Amino acid sequence: MPAGERGRPPRSEVYERFATQVRELRDRLGGLPSPLEAASIWTGIWYEEAHHSTAIAGNTLVLEQVEVLLAEGRAVGSKELREYNEVKGYADAAGWVYRQAIGPGSYQDGLLTVTELRRIHAMAMTPVWDVSPHPDATPREGPGNFREHEITAFPGGMEPVTWPQVPAEIDTWLADVGAIQGPADLELEKLPERLAELHARFERIHPFLDGNGRTGRLVLNLVLVRLGCPPAIIYKRDRPRYLRALRRADGGDHGELGEILARAVLDNLYKFVVPAVAGPARLVPLAALVDGQISQPALRAAAKRGRLQAVRGADGQWRSSRNWVDEYLASRYERRR
Repeated sequence: MPAGERGRPPRSEVYERFATQVRELRDRLGGLPSPLEAASIWTGIWYEEAHHSTAIAGNTLVLEQVEVLLAEGRAVGSKELREYNEVKGYADAAGWVYRQAIGPGSYQDGLLTVTELRRIHAMAMTPVWDVSPHPDATPREGPGNFREHEITAFPGGMEPVTWPQVPAEIDTWLADVGAIQGPADLELEKLPERLAELHARFERIHPFLDGNGRTGRLVLNLVLVRLGCPPAIIYKRDRPRYLRALRRADGGDHGELGEILARAVLDNLYKFVVPAVAGPARLVPLAALVDGQISQPALRAAAKRGRLQAVRGADGQWRSSRNWVDEYLASRYERRR
């Protein structure tokens, strides 16, 4: 859908909001919490990412089944073992990614190394391979190893590189990932499209025989978190748009994919991160104060009418606090009695 259509803000505004919110997270809220400081944040993201990323690849487990599997180690339903192992492998890899990404000195050797790339693929794919190995794989093409097969062209015409070129292509790609500046100097408005270009290029290289999409999304989140951004979850409902954006990126247009990534990061920021790290008196965007009692449009309307204490920043966004929202809800209840 073109930028600005059906009331959506233009792409440039999405990028500006992305940059503003990531800076606020870093400068005012102390940055991303560690997994130990806020286990509930990372667990919520972990569950949703494992569900949606594997669903994009064709897994049919619903979110409730994923949550039971990951929380209790219990398979619910009558799916094939391969599907449960897909989710478990992806979740284990995602848990490792977040611990690795946010730990002290987490990227002394660069934003991403080939060892980390191979390990992520091995963790995600080994449980699947144990019950359903790729039928064409040689002994040298198991989880964590680059392919030694040619891959047929994808729908839309994109053709992965020939397999002897994979190691060299990955070395170049890793160097380009490493060239992204550190969090303090990063041009955040340009980051979504830069990451979109790198994500699409990884999928074009297609270094592994299977599991490239899942590995690419895990690697993307490792880089995002190391840059001080929340991870991006591509929801299964957005699969058609995501695949279309990848095809456009193959042709050199990274805008739609960049916008998808920026929106996905903001969604996680508002849904998981800000509510957990901001104290009740901290001013945060209205989207981070939405709960079962009130929607974002209702909060915005109350702020504009002056009924909700809020301030409007230079970026045009309204900000309020948990305390002020609670006061507004209590006063609204009193008026209705």
